[in-house]
Amino acid sequence: MVSPPAASIRHLQHPMIHALADGIEATWQTYLGLSPYPLPEDLGYVEGRLEGERLTIENHGYQAPQFRKLHLELARVGDSLDILHCVMFPRPEYALPMFGCDLVGGRGQISAAIVDLSPVTEDLPTAYTHAIAGLPQRSFSQERDLPAWGTIFSPHCRFIRPTSGEEEAAFVQLILDYLTLHCQQAVATEPTPAATAAILAGQQRYCTQQRQNDKTRRVLEKAFGVDWAERYMTTVLFDLPQFA
Repeated sequence: MVSPPAASIRHLQHPMIHALADGIEATWQTYLGLSPYPLPEDLGYVEGRLEGERLTIENHGYQAPQFRKLHLELARVGDSLDILHCVMFPRPEYALPMFGCDLVGGRGQISAAIVDLSPVTEDLPTAYTHAIAGLPQRSFSQERDLPAWGTIFSPHCRFIRPTSGEEEAAFVQLILDYLTLHCQQAVATEPTPAATAAILAGQQRYCTQQRQNDKTRRVLEKAFGVDWAERYMTTVLFDLPQFA
């Protein structure tokens, strides 16, 4: 196991990623009762090589009464690629959507920025749709098409390529608005143990679809091999709770 450096790699990453990583953790601290989440010992901090450049992956894991796992991943390939990936996995007795966001960029430009509150049942809870409708309306000059496997996303999913510092800041605020309302709704939600099976089925569908992201898998396979990439995809990025 490689010991992580004293400073997070976010300080070396694109400013939009740095700002969002700090904002996500600050929002979690504000609204949720956090405790550490035990990531696999050898996968919390990872270093490798990708096409001759150093690849660093840094994972931060937390849990809360309403969430089995809060996962924030930061990755950097040399000076050419910066990644932020975040997913919140609700405990299966809480009928909550899946919050997820990703930023991908390189050489000073963010090429992809996405955020969604993805339902695990047929539709988002009514309280969520009302809360989203009350958020400030934001428009961006380059909206992007969702990938073919993106059938899990809600109608409120936003996927863009920011074209200016102003758009970067606006999209960070949009993500934090989604995150804040999600945390607020989660804290106000009562557990429904009778719905656990349906919720787990929805989370399984979400994770199965996300694992079809070939771009992520190809990068991991090139750097660490097929078996390592599969283990990382299924135990760190998109794992499922184990119940007897």
